Amino acid sequence: MFTPAKAQSFAQEWIAAWNSHQIDAILSHYATDVIFTSPFAVRLLNDPSGTIHGIADLKTYFLKGLEAFPDLHFELIEILGGVNSVTLYYHSVKNLKSAEVMVFDEKGKISQVLAHYNF
Repeated sequence: MFTPAKAQSFAQEWIAAWNSHQIDAILSHYATDVIFTSPFAVRLLNDPSGTIHGIADLKTYFLKGLEAFPDLHFELIEILGGVNSVTLYYHSVKNLKSAEVMVFDEKGKISQVLAHYNF
């Protein structure tokens, strides 16, 4: 179970990594076999499934995102804790609101993500 303190610490680290635009810092939060689903993946990768499998493909996708949005800056709104998961609600690119449901593996790495936006 994510304690409020653990969820807060994770959220701050995750947001800081994204705002730094440092790909290694960003990827350090994800498992090698991560499954990541996002409406932005549909757009940036021209893949109707919007799903990315594995850290190598996730890196490619994140680099495309950082290139497409060079002024990317996330601002945390709220953290929702779960048993093996957290949902981060934040201001995303183009001032869209985003909620990402992140499921963690036994090593504390993100193994699955479902991203949502207020398009």
